[in-house]
Amino acid sequence: MTPKIEILKLHPRAKVPRYMTELAAGMDICACVEKTVKLDPGERHLVPTGLAFAIPEGYEIQVRPRSGLAIKHGIALVNSPGTIDADYRGEVGIILINHGEESFSIADGERIAQLVVAPVCQAQLFEVTSLAETRRGSGGFGHTGQ
Repeated sequence: MTPKIEILKLHPRAKVPRYMTELAAGMDICACVEKTVKLDPGERHLVPTGLAFAIPEGYEIQVRPRSGLAIKHGIALVNSPGTIDADYRGEVGIILINHGEESFSIADGERIAQLVVAPVCQAQLFEVTSLAETRRGSGGFGHTGQ
C-alpha cells in the first residue's frame, strides 16, 4: 500500500518535494530561505523548508544527503539519516554541514536533501539478566579484520 502524506506549505515560496526520476527512492526537498545562506567550511546551519507533514502511523520520513552536493561540494547532513516522526507537525528543517574546502551558498528553492518514506515498527523491550551466546559474541568494530 502506498502511504498518503499530507503536506502543509507554511510559506508561499515553499516547494512540494518531488521524485526527480521515475524509480527514485527519494524525493528532493528544497530550501525555503528569505536570503541566501552562506555555509563556510566546517559550518553547519538549520535550513528551513517551509513545509510541515502529516505522516501516517507506521511510517517515517528519512532525511538523507544529496550525493551530488556531497561529491561536488562536501555538503552533508549532520544527523544522517535524520528522521521525521509520524507525530511531528512542525516545520521540517535540514541540518547541513560543509565538509568542503570552500564556502557554499544555499539559495531559496535549491534542492538540499532527499526524503525517503519508510515503514517503522516499534519493538517491545524486555530486560533480562543475560543474553543468548552467539559465535560473534561481543566482538565489536573491526573484529573480523579487513
